Amino acid sequence: MALNDRVLGIAALFFAAFLTWFGYDLEAPFTYEPVGPKAFPLMLALIIAICGVRLAYKGGNTVEANPEGANFRIMTMVAYVAAYAFLFQWVGFILSTALMTIFVGRLFNGAWIKCIIGGVVMGLLFFFLFDKGLDVVLPTGILGDLL
Repeated sequence: MALNDRVLGIAALFFAAFLTWFGYDLEAPFTYEPVGPKAFPLMLALIIAICGVRLAYKGGNTVEANPEGANFRIMTMVAYVAAYAFLFQWVGFILSTALMTIFVGRLFNGAWIKCIIGGVVMGLLFFFLFDKGLDVVLPTGILGDLL
């Protein structure tokens, strides 16, 4: 079976159903936010389901093969996301986000200096926005004493 938009849409609907099943029973051990932890996976599932329905309904268009080197970049990105998840709690939000941003930028041929500046700014900006501005508790990791 050739991959086309309709197949991708049906796969997206299955993924949205999985996210709904996974996220529906998420409960925080204590209430620290008015919305709670289930809001993000359920909203994401809704968006994916809407896109899946659109693709399944529109359907039919044949998907072109990835260009040269794209599969390697995709697999590298998956490895980066796994490393980010592993490092997130241990080294903290700021450093793990900065490292993720730097390496993703380099993966897409960004200049080292721009990637480093962007990574550091993004890590700090989002930390202070979420942790200090919105009271979403983020791990400080090895920078805990400085923050």
